[in-house]
Amino acid sequence: MSAAAWDALRAARRVAAAEEGPHVDAIRAAGVTVEIESSPTSDDMVWIPVPGDAGWARQWAGDLLDGNATGELEVITGSYDPAGARFLDLAEVMRRLRRDCAWTREQTNESLAPYLSEESQEVLEAIESGDREHLREELGDLLLQVVFHAEIAREDSEPWDVDDVVAGITEKLIRRNPHVFGDSDATTIDEIAAQWERIKAEEKRG
Repeated sequence: MSAAAWDALRAARRVAAAEEGPHVDAIRAAGVTVEIESSPTSDDMVWIPVPGDAGWARQWAGDLLDGNATGELEVITGSYDPAGARFLDLAEVMRRLRRDCAWTREQTNESLAPYLSEESQEVLEAIESGDREHLREELGDLLLQVVFHAEIAREDSEPWDVDDVVAGITEKLIRRNPHVFGDSDATTIDEIAAQWERIKAEEKRG
């Protein structure tokens, strides 16, 4: 977390959080007592909202401006999540399901194949519909299939996991886009596409 957030937590008379979670566990592990409160109950406490949810702050500020609330509100940013941070949550949920859910535990790459085909088709249909919220949901379902297959592979005799999948595609993107990550002078769309195919062919031969 940010230094300002730690300073506020350690100086507070009371600290409460909207819900339990890894962030609360980390704060308690640092020696700070944290209660669970669904909303802030006084103006002399530090209250930790649900991670990523700033709606409560806007509502509280609106109430203050309208005269419907008393006290003062200071919003301190606890941390900044880089893009992809929530992917770690998905990987951990999948790992727990594989361990504790009887249905999930019984699945194989072969048994999941029909779902992969189905979810891919539903992504295509969402794109065609133009419904952006529907597309977001369907991409999540498709991403689940990738993480599911990778979690199964982690248990193989020659295992690899979702980190290996992500590392592989990351390295491929860097390798095949030297105009961004290297010294290539390709600039037009045609040049970039030809460069991709050339590097791909060289990889296949190698």
